[in-house]
Amino acid sequence: MAKHGEKRTHLVWDWNGTLLDDIHAVLGATNTAFAEVGLAPITLEQYRATYCVPVPLFYERLLGRIPDDAEWERMDVLFHDAYAELRAACRLTDGAAELLAGWRRDGRSQSLLSMHGHEQLIPTVRGYGIEPHFVRVDGRTGPSGGSKALHMERHFAALGTVAPEHAVVIGDAVDDAVAAAHVGARAVLYTGGSHDRASLEEAGVPVVDSLAEAVALAESMKV
Repeated sequence: MAKHGEKRTHLVWDWNGTLLDDIHAVLGATNTAFAEVGLAPITLEQYRATYCVPVPLFYERLLGRIPDDAEWERMDVLFHDAYAELRAACRLTDGAAELLAGWRRDGRSQSLLSMHGHEQLIPTVRGYGIEPHFVRVDGRTGPSGGSKALHMERHFAALGTVAPEHAVVIGDAVDDAVAAAHVGARAVLYTGGSHDRASLEEAGVPVVDSLAEAVALAESMKV
């Protein structure tokens, strides 16, 4: 319960690898894209240890060079086509629906910002039955593969009444922490998605192993 005059914390949730437990679908789609340039499949451990954004730099770490424009376009199409097929079997992360419902029930606000394409994101989130918990849902507009920072800036501009300094971003990638810092918000990173713990800890923000821990920590932060 917030004290009189105290600002309530707003949560900005990431989607892929955070609320949606889709890391195995992402890995499968990545390996489909890698096959286009002759790369052998990688393991989940390799993915988590090397993933970064912009995504072409992630490819460079494994390919030894940045894909040329034609390769990138082919790989991007292959990735998204394969992911769309594999995503159908993915479920929400354990406890996610209950945490979202509880935060909303307590009268607190939350929103969702994803680097998944906006037109695909909206019906996907709706299909999992959680859209009513958010005051706003935004996906990526424009080319894929880049950073979330400018999208985060636009997200808060659209939220209007929510100040970044009163918000905590919960995500699974270093880029979530970078995007949070870009607008002056705080961040908590979750180990169940795209990065291993060692990579996440390099971001210099709290790292947790469950979404329940992330919410509890966000609630305890002085924002």
